[in-house]
Amino acid sequence: MKKNFVDNGPMLNAYPDSMGGTMADIVSVLSKEEFKDVFQSFYILPSIFNTDLDRGFSVIDYSINEEMASASDIDKLGELGIDLKLDFILNHASVLSPQFQDLLKNGENSKYKDFFINWNKFWEGYGEITPEGYIQPEEKYIKDMFFRKPGLPILMVRMPDGKDVPYWNTFYQEVQYKRPDAQDLMEKMDIQYLAADRLSKRICSGLDEGKKPSEIDFTGYEKYKDAVVELLESGRRYLGQMDLNIKSDLVWEHYRNTLKSLSGYGARIVRLDAFAYAPKEPGKKNFLNEPDTWDVLERVKELADEFGVSLLPEIHASYSEKIYETVANKGYMTYDFFLPGLLIYAIENRDGSVLEKWANEIQEKKIRVVNMLGCHDGIPLLDLKGILAEEDIQKMIDTIVGRGGFVKDLHGAKNMYYQVNATYYSALGDDDKKMLFARAIQMFMPGKPQVWYLDLFAGKNDHEAVKRAGAGGHKEINRTNLTMDQIADAMNKDVVKKQLELLRFRNTNPAFGFDAKLDIKTDGSVMTFTWTNGDNKASLKADFSDYSFTIE
Repeated sequence: MKKNFVDNGPMLNAYPDSMGGTMADIVSVLSKEEFKDVFQSFYILPSIFNTDLDRGFSVIDYSINEEMASASDIDKLGELGIDLKLDFILNHASVLSPQFQDLLKNGENSKYKDFFINWNKFWEGYGEITPEGYIQPEEKYIKDMFFRKPGLPILMVRMPDGKDVPYWNTFYQEVQYKRPDAQDLMEKMDIQYLAADRLSKRICSGLDEGKKPSEIDFTGYEKYKDAVVELLESGRRYLGQMDLNIKSDLVWEHYRNTLKSLSGYGARIVRLDAFAYAPKEPGKKNFLNEPDTWDVLERVKELADEFGVSLLPEIHASYSEKIYETVANKGYMTYDFFLPGLLIYAIENRDGSVLEKWANEIQEKKIRVVNMLGCHDGIPLLDLKGILAEEDIQKMIDTIVGRGGFVKDLHGAKNMYYQVNATYYSALGDDDKKMLFARAIQMFMPGKPQVWYLDLFAGKNDHEAVKRAGAGGHKEINRTNLTMDQIADAMNKDVVKKQLELLRFRNTNPAFGFDAKLDIKTDGSVMTFTWTNGDNKASLKADFSDYSFTIE
């Protein structure tokens, strides 16, 4: 096992199928001599688990996905001296989770009847029941609430007794209906074969058009409508991510078991996804409710401490809101979502002053961050509000879009930017020199550097992947799965070789560390970063005028 000299060495970031197709392939890449002493950690995205949707963020359970990885693969990472960062999705679980499937099977008799949030129980006394069977809360209770999608966040769920019950569903949902053939209809109703054959075709056509069973055209077959609707509704299936009820003791038992499993896999950092949606109360804003969110985090931290893992709460908010500072002050690591945009701004404007200011703030306030350039999501924009002027943010957006990127608005809101989707390499104009310059500066910024695999291999925007993904598939521009041949070819490129050298230097030089000291000096276009840790020093001289740098 190799020895790491610093406590915040670089971390690879990838899906388990991003490099070759399986975790075994990734292990084989990381075992190469070129990768020796390059990475201290590996952030494996959650399709490493038993998941269904959202490229892994809809978790059925936290067992290892046998199509992607094995326990042996995880063990081999440990043998390479690489620890893990893994995801824990705090707010929700898949409808295919054993808990939700038990609820569908047993209804009110389910052990897990309160594991998820029954919408009508939650809002009882705060609104009126609608003809559709759900409570419409009074406007005064929901006017300030933030929902991720249009309308109320409800999935109507068919119970064993035939009743439809609304459950809280913040994120994705899909209702699926079985396409019946003539014999299916004949088994359930008194209908002749030819009529059943024709009606089944009409039903299937209507379902394919996205109609609900009750919306299908039954002209000429009206007498069968009620029976057909009941047949379809009673057999409907779901995909989606159902919100957990944090007031349930069973949910907290699930939280504890999950953290125990993640620790057992070798996780030293656990990223808390969607944690700010978990606490819910009528009338509160439904995102980062206070003090509820911090109370939940503290309770989760107690469980994490039991298993020796550090929590990394993931949240996007504008710089001016100072939420990153609040998270840090409460003793948690936090993401440096500001660095990706600030670094592009500094490079394109040939001015590092904004980086100096931000690095000094991190140091002065003793904020422990995980920093990055690219990641599985886009390059953050919302976060930059308050640290960059609006016109500077817009100019950066225009530059990246001009290089083939896409703007993602805030959860469907028009003209409310959230992120820009592009590979970091393409955001810099597919420029090797700029990419190396950016990576060198990342290595000398405060924090634990996280490295998106596609940026490491100088990956370009994948517009064909966006086309295949269809509407809303902008993120696929930066998620190309590389074959082993593509990786082998990329490793012959200087831009890849030199990034590996930078990462190895960062990982093995004892001048770095969370508690080491950073001094920054600016002289015109030249910035000098000097890290000091006891008797150890490391310096970077970066010239923004021509994107050259030297390291000592």
